[in-house]
Amino acid sequence: MTGPARPWRVLIVVALLLVYTAPSADAVGPPAVDERLLPAPGPVAPAHPTVQHDECVTAPTSPVDVPGRPHGIDLPSVWALTRGAGQTVAVIDTGVARHRRLPHLIAGGDYVSGQDGTSDCDGHGTIVAGIIGASADPADTGGFAGIAPDVSLLSIRQSSNRFRAVDDPGGTGVGDVETLATAVRTAADLGATVLNISTVACLPVDAGLDDRALGAALAYAVDVKNVVVVTAAGNVGGAGQCTQHNPRRPADAGAVTMVASPAWYDDYVLTVGSIGSDGIASEFSLAGPWVDVAAPGESVVSLAPAGDGLVDVAPSGLPISGTSYAVPVVSAIAALVRARSPGLTARQVMRVIEDTAHPPPSGWDPVVGHGVVDALAAVTATGSADPVSAGVAPVGPVPPRPSESVSGRTALHAALGCLALTACVAVVSTAVRRSGRPGSVAQD
Repeated sequence: MTGPARPWRVLIVVALLLVYTAPSADAVGPPAVDERLLPAPGPVAPAHPTVQHDECVTAPTSPVDVPGRPHGIDLPSVWALTRGAGQTVAVIDTGVARHRRLPHLIAGGDYVSGQDGTSDCDGHGTIVAGIIGASADPADTGGFAGIAPDVSLLSIRQSSNRFRAVDDPGGTGVGDVETLATAVRTAADLGATVLNISTVACLPVDAGLDDRALGAALAYAVDVKNVVVVTAAGNVGGAGQCTQHNPRRPADAGAVTMVASPAWYDDYVLTVGSIGSDGIASEFSLAGPWVDVAAPGESVVSLAPAGDGLVDVAPSGLPISGTSYAVPVVSAIAALVRARSPGLTARQVMRVIEDTAHPPPSGWDPVVGHGVVDALAAVTATGSADPVSAGVAPVGPVPPRPSESVSGRTALHAALGCLALTACVAVVSTAVRRSGRPGSVAQD
């Protein structure tokens, strides 16, 4: 249970880790959520006039090698139980481009350039959406498909590195903590059942950012609108990303030097770290007491943001990798669980995904949390069928996680500045506000 917060500029609270084998430690966290700071509902539009300053990304022309088992999941076995029908996953990102393999795409609005949310100049949001809900294509010899192909995808464009504010000639991006908070509320009000936030603000513990509106929006989404919120642990290295690692040993998990948000709003979000195809934690995946589970986030294949094909390299020419690509794997699993067991609350769904993950030897780990997610185990754990994965027992209705406490992680509620998505390009990485505007959002 978190203790009294010190002044918000310091943003430190004391947290006691209660469950599993996670360490007890003084943990870094933001001030308590203040519901009075919840953004008011309103039209989706840019906060300030913007202009495009860079060309949109284009799809590569080289062939894409699709892995034999996309996402590391036995999709046919999962799809025999559910394909996610009836669920709406909101993708708050750089937009999601219309694609022939996204038949259930819904325009949710645009905080970048005043369009409808189905333009993706950066390419990031379309990749995320494809991992969640791309339909299969018999022409693909590798058989790529999204994990939950029958879900509806609600696209809200909240950030872009290809646009800047008109009155900021030196700016390199659009998107800040205020628009993120507003987008979270918008997604919840538009009926999302799962919310994918592949964004991370990585800052030193003493940066002292004020993103209490985001904390209020997350609390509203989870506790008022019953939305499962999934977010990224953060990446270390590269422009706009985390500058250094936190301790990766469970015994030292509380001694963090970098904080990640929204990840550390831990009572409200399911935070996802990355693993490689070998099941080992990715070197770039930021550790922290708020990490809950892990999923594949290296050498990703998904939908190209331009054209109608697939893509396996980032605009930099490097393989697509990052914790923000592990997030949609878990978002899709959350949608599958909700479709299979619609009576579970958002917090119960989060707990099911944690409890059915394959745990590390420590029982909890600051890099992979409770372990690597198991889609089939999560879906069968609360359904009518017997569990298929060995060692997984039916959990039945799961009691909500206690407020202001942690299941192998710290209960934290807010703080943000520049968000990092995943195209390996940065916007701003400082805590300074320009002309009174909140910190800018960056791509990971």
